[in-house]
Amino acid sequence: MKRENRTRAIGRTALYGALILSMLALVLSACGAGREEPGSSDVPAEAGDVTLVLGAYSVAKDALQEIIPAFKAHWKDTTGQTVAFQESYEASGTQTRSIIGGFDADVTLLALEGDVDKLVSAGLVAPEWNKARMNGMITRSIVVLGTRAGNPLGIRDFEDLTRPGVKVLYPNPKTSGGAQWDINAIYGAGLKKAELTTGTKDAAAAKQFLVDVHRNIESMDKSGRASMAAFEYGVGDVIITYENELLARIAKGVEYDIVVPPSTILIENPAAVVDRNADRHGVRKVADAFIEFLYSDEAQKLFAKHGFRPVNEALAAQMEDRYPQPPELFTIDYLGGWGEVRNTLYSKRGIWYQVLAGQ
Repeated sequence: MKRENRTRAIGRTALYGALILSMLALVLSACGAGREEPGSSDVPAEAGDVTLVLGAYSVAKDALQEIIPAFKAHWKDTTGQTVAFQESYEASGTQTRSIIGGFDADVTLLALEGDVDKLVSAGLVAPEWNKARMNGMITRSIVVLGTRAGNPLGIRDFEDLTRPGVKVLYPNPKTSGGAQWDINAIYGAGLKKAELTTGTKDAAAAKQFLVDVHRNIESMDKSGRASMAAFEYGVGDVIITYENELLARIAKGVEYDIVVPPSTILIENPAAVVDRNADRHGVRKVADAFIEFLYSDEAQKLFAKHGFRPVNEALAAQMEDRYPQPPELFTIDYLGGWGEVRNTLYSKRGIWYQVLAGQ
């Protein structure tokens, strides 16, 4: 009897041990599944004569799902060669860090020029990347405000976002290039407001304007796409975002109102060959051709289908009814250019981090 009980006890111990090991394996597997390696791909590579690795910011994904097949058909007709793509989409800052960290992207589309400059500093992209047509920019947009259908709070301008009780969304500028455009737009609108009132750009007044808007922040997600998803799930009253993000959602049947502030910033998004990787992989010819294709009428019309403003001036003129021109539209140059913006707003002691710290 004792022997039988001992055998049962040993059996139970072995069973419990096996269960614990199984549970541990599941936990480790789940942890591994949730962790993304640099440049992890959303779309696996297909078979092809040549494979191009693309690292892009998340907002461009929907447009690229139509542009990539168009380029593949173009390349096949032109060269007889089948090109496959391995695609990765992340927030612009995250994608940039992934490429610097070892993700072997051959071409990249990012949210802002400063992220490509980081790749230049890392020796991955040639310094003359922006000497190409349109200074290397392949799409445009503007920063706008998105509200619930019917604009129930009567939002008309950035100024309205400072009202008590208005819940505001924009992504985190530490990870999102789109968020930096949003912050630039608010800060620039503050400068414009001061300039119209006093005749001078008052940095202190612009900082206070940014503080007043940020006081009502409800959520800061890692990317523009994640911020848009949160808004779609019902978080917040107003989202500060790219015009193209809202146009794309409205085209899919989601009911939002777009409010174009009279004073806002022109967004320009770059594309570049990651020279070191493209040369090392022997795909330089097709990488250059893909970047060139992004300027074609076909690609620009597909970008426009997804809400981007064309960089092709002839196409932009044809679409001016669709894309209203804000009366006080400004560019990054109004803020002194990206070098000045990085130092003034986003350095460790910059205005944005002072706002976050409540200083």
